[in-house]
Amino acid sequence: MKRPKTLPAFSPEEREQVHTLLATHVAYMMGRKLEEGDWAEVYCRAKGIPNRGWSNLKLDIMHERLGVEHKMICYRSGISLADAYGKTLMHPSATRSIRVPPPTTEANQAMRDILGQYADFINARREKVKESIENGEPDMRTGWLLWQESLRQFLYFEEEMLAPDPDDYFAKWQKRSAGGSRKESTNLWIYEKETGRKRYSVTGEAGAKIQPYFDVPPPTDPNVYLFTVMGEVIDTGLVKVWLTEATARELKRLLHTLDTTEVSRAITGATAAISKMDDIERAEAEIAVPLVITEEAYQALQSALPGKSDEHSFQLLVQYLQHKE
Repeated sequence: MKRPKTLPAFSPEEREQVHTLLATHVAYMMGRKLEEGDWAEVYCRAKGIPNRGWSNLKLDIMHERLGVEHKMICYRSGISLADAYGKTLMHPSATRSIRVPPPTTEANQAMRDILGQYADFINARREKVKESIENGEPDMRTGWLLWQESLRQFLYFEEEMLAPDPDDYFAKWQKRSAGGSRKESTNLWIYEKETGRKRYSVTGEAGAKIQPYFDVPPPTDPNVYLFTVMGEVIDTGLVKVWLTEATARELKRLLHTLDTTEVSRAITGATAAISKMDDIERAEAEIAVPLVITEEAYQALQSALPGKSDEHSFQLLVQYLQHKE
């Protein structure tokens, strides 16, 4: 059975660019949810290729011979995404462009039908990339991005995009009983003949889709990249944080320096004083200021600068205005 090999996604210089751009992007996101377009923007800028914009209907990256399908998943790890090394995870959907045969169909026959559709889907994307090159074969890849909900860390790797061979698998129908608001359903589970491990779960519930299982490489694999963009420990007793230009500029104005020792001393002093304040004092120390704007302006703000709150959106607006100034 042929399994996908991991492939180098970045040169050493590109890897450093990804780290810097990702940290910058996260700083300006102000805690909002990561979207597919966010990673595509960082990826393309780091590699110096055009960003075609994210779409569910086409390859995320298509440049010269390169074709990459990005698959993102929020991994709810604790301290470090290193917890994911060597694990097998399920992605919610490889594609919804399939038809699932009725459960009365013999399981292996249904599997061959579905994997055949999936292979056709992959081959169609390969042909699309091939149309744009004069000779040679497309470099087709799947890029797996794991990200923490806190946006502190990201883990990324790329592997060959291979169409599955039905001869390498067997399948079983699996019934799931109804419970609470959940309706009874029947899914098709597809296993490797060689190992007996589950590799696909096919469901027709809430829209047909293939849910693939993928293997996160071990930390010894040079083609897996772990990026820490918040609270990055860089040396004994030292931590790197990434601030927006506006915050760094204001901090320097207040402290007259961004020296490690001086900033650390100011933080320690300020937090010690804040910890002694009671709830009322904290509330009095910072009063929310009401501001009235038009509904049209508010909708435009939420569209262009979405944040976790109105405060977040206005912080982004202030940062833009300060940068423009």
